[in-house]
Amino acid sequence: MTDLAVLGTGRIGGEVAYLAAVTGLAKRLVLYDSQKQLLQAQVLDLLHTGIDLEISTSTTDVRDCDICIFAAGIARDPTVKTRADLLQANIPAAHECGGALRKFEGVLITVTNPMDANNRLLQDRSGLDPCRCIGFGCQVDSARFSLALNEREIAGAGSVLGEHGEHQVPIFSRLNMEVSEGMRDEILGHLRTASMEVITGKGGTVFGPAYHIIALARAVALDQRVTLCCSCILAGEYGHQDISIGVPAVIGREGVHQIEEWNLDPWEERNFDVAAQFIAGLYQHTR
Repeated sequence: MTDLAVLGTGRIGGEVAYLAAVTGLAKRLVLYDSQKQLLQAQVLDLLHTGIDLEISTSTTDVRDCDICIFAAGIARDPTVKTRADLLQANIPAAHECGGALRKFEGVLITVTNPMDANNRLLQDRSGLDPCRCIGFGCQVDSARFSLALNEREIAGAGSVLGEHGEHQVPIFSRLNMEVSEGMRDEILGHLRTASMEVITGKGGTVFGPAYHIIALARAVALDQRVTLCCSCILAGEYGHQDISIGVPAVIGREGVHQIEEWNLDPWEERNFDVAAQFIAGLYQHTR
Protein backbone atom coordinates (compact mmCIF):
# COMPACT_ATOMS: atom_id res chain seq x y z
CA MET A 1 0.00 0.00 0.00
CA THR A 2 1.02 3.59 -0.49
CA ASP A 3 0.71 7.09 0.93
CA LEU A 4 -1.43 9.11 -1.46
CA ALA A 5 -2.11 12.85 -1.58
CA VAL A 6 -5.11 14.27 -3.44
CA LEU A 7 -5.11 18.02 -4.04
CA GLY A 8 -8.69 18.95 -4.93
CA THR A 9 -11.34 16.68 -3.44
CA GLY A 10 -14.30 17.50 -5.66
CA ARG A 11 -16.03 15.14 -8.06
CA ILE A 12 -12.92 13.43 -9.46
CA GLY A 13 -10.55 13.88 -6.52
CA GLY A 14 -13.11 12.60 -4.05
CA GLU A 15 -13.87 9.52 -6.13
CA VAL A 16 -10.16 8.78 -6.56
CA ALA A 17 -9.60 9.04 -2.80
CA TYR A 18 -12.53 6.69 -2.20
CA LEU A 19 -11.32 4.12 -4.76
CA ALA A 20 -7.79 4.25 -3.38
CA ALA A 21 -9.16 3.51 0.07
CA VAL A 22 -11.65 0.74 -0.77
CA THR A 23 -9.24 -1.09 -3.10
CA GLY A 24 -6.50 -1.00 -0.48
CA LEU A 25 -4.15 0.97 -2.72
CA ALA A 26 -3.65 3.66 -0.06
CA LYS A 27 -3.04 3.13 3.63
CA ARG A 28 -2.80 6.85 4.29
CA LEU A 29 -4.41 9.81 2.54
CA VAL A 30 -3.49 13.47 2.55
CA LEU A 31 -6.44 15.50 1.28
CA TYR A 32 -6.61 19.20 0.46
CA ASP A 33 -9.27 21.47 -0.96
CA SER A 34 -9.71 25.24 -0.82
CA GLN A 35 -13.39 24.62 -0.01
CA LYS A 36 -13.00 23.66 3.64
CA GLN A 37 -16.59 22.53 4.13
CA LEU A 38 -16.30 20.16 1.18
CA LEU A 39 -12.94 18.89 2.43
CA GLN A 40 -14.33 18.10 5.88
CA ALA A 41 -17.36 16.41 4.37
CA GLN A 42 -15.18 14.20 2.17
CA VAL A 43 -12.98 13.24 5.13
CA LEU A 44 -16.02 12.29 7.24
CA ASP A 45 -17.61 10.39 4.36
CA LEU A 46 -14.44 8.32 3.97
CA LEU A 47 -14.18 7.67 7.70
CA HIS A 48 -17.82 6.58 7.78
CA THR A 49 -16.90 3.62 5.56
CA GLY A 50 -15.24 2.08 8.58
CA ILE A 51 -12.06 1.39 6.62
CA ASP A 52 -8.90 1.46 8.74
CA LEU A 53 -7.46 4.60 7.15
CA GLU A 54 -5.32 7.49 8.28
CA ILE A 55 -6.33 10.86 6.79
CA SER A 56 -4.44 14.14 7.05
CA THR A 57 -5.57 17.53 5.78
CA SER A 58 -2.22 19.26 6.25
CA THR A 59 -0.45 20.21 3.02
CA THR A 60 2.90 19.86 4.77
CA ASP A 61 2.29 16.10 4.78
CA VAL A 62 2.21 16.02 0.97
CA ARG A 63 6.01 15.94 0.87
CA ASP A 64 6.05 12.53 2.57
CA CYS A 65 3.62 10.88 0.12
CA ASP A 66 4.57 8.42 -2.59
CA ILE A 67 2.05 9.77 -5.10
CA CYS A 68 0.25 13.11 -5.37
CA ILE A 69 -2.79 13.60 -7.58
CA PHE A 70 -3.50 17.18 -8.63
CA ALA A 71 -7.24 17.48 -9.28
CA ALA A 72 -7.87 20.99 -7.94
CA GLY A 73 -9.61 23.76 -9.84
CA ILE A 74 -12.74 24.26 -11.87
CA ALA A 75 -14.09 21.23 -13.70
CA ARG A 76 -15.53 21.30 -17.20
CA ASP A 77 -19.29 21.73 -17.42
CA PRO A 78 -21.71 22.12 -20.37
CA THR A 79 -20.85 25.84 -20.63
CA VAL A 80 -17.14 25.15 -21.23
CA LYS A 81 -16.54 24.34 -24.90
CA THR A 82 -13.03 22.88 -24.63
CA ARG A 83 -10.65 21.86 -21.84
CA ALA A 84 -8.21 24.54 -22.99
CA ASP A 85 -10.82 27.17 -22.09
CA LEU A 86 -10.19 26.36 -18.42
CA LEU A 87 -6.58 27.57 -18.54
CA GLN A 88 -6.94 30.99 -16.94
CA ALA A 89 -9.48 29.76 -14.41
CA ASN A 90 -7.22 26.96 -13.18
CA ILE A 91 -3.80 28.61 -13.25
CA PRO A 92 -4.30 29.95 -9.67
CA ALA A 93 -4.99 26.44 -8.37
CA ALA A 94 -1.86 25.13 -10.07
CA HIS A 95 0.26 27.91 -8.59
CA GLU A 96 -1.22 27.41 -5.11
CA CYS A 97 -0.77 23.65 -5.11
CA GLY A 98 2.66 23.92 -6.68
CA GLY A 99 3.89 25.32 -3.39
CA ALA A 100 2.83 22.15 -1.57
CA LEU A 101 5.02 20.14 -3.95
CA ARG A 102 8.28 22.00 -3.27
CA LYS A 103 9.82 19.22 -1.11
CA PHE A 104 7.77 16.41 -2.58
CA GLU A 105 9.91 13.53 -3.90
CA GLY A 106 7.21 11.16 -5.12
CA VAL A 107 5.32 10.93 -8.40
CA LEU A 108 2.87 13.61 -9.46
CA ILE A 109 -0.22 12.75 -11.49
CA THR A 110 -1.85 15.83 -13.02
CA VAL A 111 -5.58 15.66 -13.75
CA THR A 112 -6.77 19.29 -13.77
CA ASN A 113 -7.51 20.69 -17.23
CA PRO A 114 -5.96 21.79 -19.44
CA MET A 115 -3.94 18.88 -18.18
CA ASP A 116 -0.91 18.96 -20.51
CA ALA A 117 -0.13 22.62 -19.83
CA ASN A 118 -0.78 22.19 -16.10
CA ASN A 119 1.53 19.18 -15.87
CA ARG A 120 4.40 21.20 -17.35
CA LEU A 121 3.55 24.18 -15.14
CA LEU A 122 3.56 22.06 -11.97
CA GLN A 123 6.88 20.50 -12.93
CA ASP A 124 8.33 23.98 -13.32
CA ARG A 125 6.80 25.23 -10.06
CA SER A 126 7.81 22.20 -8.00
CA GLY A 127 11.24 21.53 -9.46
CA LEU A 128 10.40 17.84 -9.73
CA ASP A 129 12.35 15.71 -12.17
CA PRO A 130 10.26 15.63 -15.37
CA CYS A 131 10.08 11.84 -15.23
CA ARG A 132 8.14 12.16 -11.97
CA CYS A 133 5.39 14.28 -13.56
CA ILE A 134 2.69 12.34 -15.38
CA GLY A 135 -0.43 13.84 -16.92
CA PHE A 136 -3.65 11.85 -16.95
CA GLY A 137 -6.07 11.92 -19.89
CA CYS A 138 -4.91 9.70 -22.73
CA GLN A 139 -6.05 6.54 -20.93
CA VAL A 140 -9.69 7.55 -20.88
CA ASP A 141 -9.36 8.98 -24.40
CA SER A 142 -8.00 5.60 -25.50
CA ALA A 143 -10.93 3.79 -23.87
CA ARG A 144 -13.34 6.05 -25.74
CA PHE A 145 -11.43 5.40 -28.96
CA SER A 146 -11.67 1.63 -28.41
CA LEU A 147 -15.43 1.99 -27.94
CA ALA A 148 -15.71 4.02 -31.15
CA LEU A 149 -13.76 1.36 -33.05
CA ASN A 150 -15.95 -1.41 -31.67
CA GLU A 151 -19.11 0.45 -32.66
CA ARG A 152 -17.78 0.59 -36.24
CA GLU A 153 -16.71 -3.08 -36.16
CA ILE A 154 -13.04 -2.17 -36.46
CA ALA A 155 -10.94 -4.69 -34.54
CA GLY A 156 -8.22 -3.60 -32.18
CA ALA A 157 -7.52 -1.70 -29.00
CA GLY A 158 -7.43 2.07 -29.33
CA SER A 159 -4.52 4.28 -28.31
CA VAL A 160 -4.70 8.07 -28.22
CA LEU A 161 -1.69 10.38 -28.06
CA GLY A 162 -1.33 14.16 -28.34
CA GLU A 163 -3.33 16.69 -26.35
CA HIS A 164 -6.01 15.70 -23.88
CA GLY A 165 -8.51 17.85 -25.71
CA GLU A 166 -9.40 18.98 -29.21
CA HIS A 167 -5.97 18.04 -30.55
CA GLN A 168 -5.93 14.43 -29.46
CA VAL A 169 -4.40 11.97 -31.91
CA PRO A 170 -6.06 8.55 -32.26
CA ILE A 171 -3.50 6.04 -33.53
CA PHE A 172 -4.82 4.02 -36.46
CA SER A 173 -1.54 2.71 -37.84
CA ARG A 174 -1.23 0.09 -35.06
CA LEU A 175 -4.57 -1.50 -35.97
CA ASN A 176 -4.73 -4.59 -38.17
CA MET A 177 -6.58 -2.87 -40.98
CA GLU A 178 -6.38 0.31 -43.02
CA VAL A 179 -8.72 3.13 -42.03
CA SER A 180 -9.33 5.89 -44.56
CA GLU A 181 -8.60 9.51 -43.70
CA GLY A 182 -12.28 10.26 -44.05
CA MET A 183 -13.16 7.67 -41.41
CA ARG A 184 -10.26 8.85 -39.24
CA ASP A 185 -11.52 12.42 -39.31
CA GLU A 186 -15.04 11.24 -38.51
CA ILE A 187 -13.87 9.25 -35.48
CA LEU A 188 -11.65 12.12 -34.31
CA GLY A 189 -14.63 14.46 -34.46
CA HIS A 190 -16.61 12.00 -32.36
CA LEU A 191 -13.82 11.69 -29.78
CA ARG A 192 -13.63 15.46 -29.36
CA THR A 193 -17.21 15.51 -28.07
CA ALA A 194 -17.31 12.06 -26.42
CA SER A 195 -17.29 13.40 -22.87
CA MET A 196 -19.89 16.10 -23.45
CA GLU A 197 -22.87 13.74 -23.43
CA VAL A 198 -21.81 12.58 -19.96
CA ILE A 199 -21.15 16.14 -18.78
CA THR A 200 -24.51 17.33 -20.07
CA GLY A 201 -26.37 14.38 -18.56
CA LYS A 202 -24.81 14.29 -15.06
CA GLY A 203 -22.72 17.44 -14.69
CA GLY A 204 -19.31 15.87 -15.25
CA THR A 205 -17.37 12.71 -15.95
CA VAL A 206 -16.48 10.57 -12.93
CA PHE A 207 -16.33 6.79 -13.34
CA GLY A 208 -14.14 6.60 -16.44
CA PRO A 209 -11.49 9.10 -15.33
CA ALA A 210 -11.39 7.84 -11.72
CA TYR A 211 -10.97 4.22 -12.83
CA HIS A 212 -8.04 5.05 -15.10
CA ILE A 213 -6.41 7.42 -12.59
CA ILE A 214 -6.36 4.61 -10.05
CA ALA A 215 -4.91 2.27 -12.69
CA LEU A 216 -2.14 4.81 -13.33
CA ALA A 217 -1.49 5.27 -9.60
CA ARG A 218 -1.39 1.49 -9.16
CA ALA A 219 1.20 1.18 -11.95
CA VAL A 220 3.38 3.59 -9.99
CA ALA A 221 2.75 2.13 -6.54
CA LEU A 222 3.35 -1.48 -7.61
CA ASP A 223 6.19 -0.66 -10.01
CA GLN A 224 4.33 -2.46 -12.77
CA ARG A 225 6.51 -1.17 -15.65
CA VAL A 226 3.46 -1.23 -17.92
CA THR A 227 3.07 0.87 -21.08
CA LEU A 228 0.30 3.45 -20.73
CA CYS A 229 -0.63 6.44 -22.88
CA CYS A 230 -0.15 9.50 -20.67
CA SER A 231 1.23 13.01 -20.82
CA CYS A 232 4.99 13.18 -20.36
CA ILE A 233 7.50 16.00 -20.61
CA LEU A 234 9.52 15.45 -23.76
CA ALA A 235 13.25 15.92 -24.23
CA GLY A 236 13.48 15.47 -27.97
CA GLU A 237 11.19 12.48 -28.40
CA TYR A 238 8.88 12.76 -31.41
CA GLY A 239 10.89 15.82 -32.44
CA HIS A 240 9.68 18.00 -29.54
CA GLN A 241 10.94 19.09 -26.15
CA ASP A 242 9.96 21.08 -23.07
CA ILE A 243 6.25 20.29 -23.46
CA SER A 244 4.02 17.75 -21.77
CA ILE A 245 2.05 15.75 -24.31
CA GLY A 246 0.39 12.36 -24.59
CA VAL A 247 2.80 9.58 -25.55
CA PRO A 248 3.19 5.87 -24.78
CA ALA A 249 5.36 5.47 -21.68
CA VAL A 250 6.54 2.70 -19.39
CA ILE A 251 5.24 3.60 -15.92
CA GLY A 252 6.63 2.37 -12.62
CA ARG A 253 7.66 3.43 -9.14
CA GLU A 254 9.91 6.27 -10.27
CA GLY A 255 7.31 7.59 -12.71
CA VAL A 256 8.18 7.55 -16.40
CA HIS A 257 10.86 4.88 -16.93
CA GLN A 258 10.87 5.20 -20.70
CA ILE A 259 9.01 7.01 -23.44
CA GLU A 260 8.33 4.69 -26.35
CA GLU A 261 8.66 6.25 -29.79
CA TRP A 262 6.10 4.63 -32.03
CA ASN A 263 6.33 4.98 -35.79
CA LEU A 264 3.51 7.35 -36.74
CA ASP A 265 2.06 7.51 -40.23
CA PRO A 266 1.81 10.90 -42.02
CA TRP A 267 -1.75 11.62 -40.78
CA GLU A 268 -0.80 10.87 -37.19
CA GLU A 269 2.50 12.72 -37.34
CA ARG A 270 0.84 15.80 -38.81
CA ASN A 271 -1.82 15.84 -36.11
CA PHE A 272 0.72 15.17 -33.36
CA ASP A 273 2.82 18.15 -34.47
CA VAL A 274 -0.27 20.38 -34.44
CA ALA A 275 -1.06 19.16 -30.92
CA ALA A 276 2.49 19.89 -29.77
CA GLN A 277 2.39 23.43 -31.14
CA PHE A 278 -0.99 24.04 -29.51
CA ILE A 279 0.19 22.80 -26.10
CA ALA A 280 3.36 24.88 -26.33
CA GLY A 281 1.23 27.96 -26.94
CA LEU A 282 -1.00 27.14 -23.96
CA TYR A 283 1.98 26.67 -21.68
CA GLN A 284 3.36 30.08 -22.62
CA HIS A 285 0.15 31.62 -21.25
CA THR A 286 0.75 30.04 -17.82
CA ARG A 287 3.97 31.91 -17.19
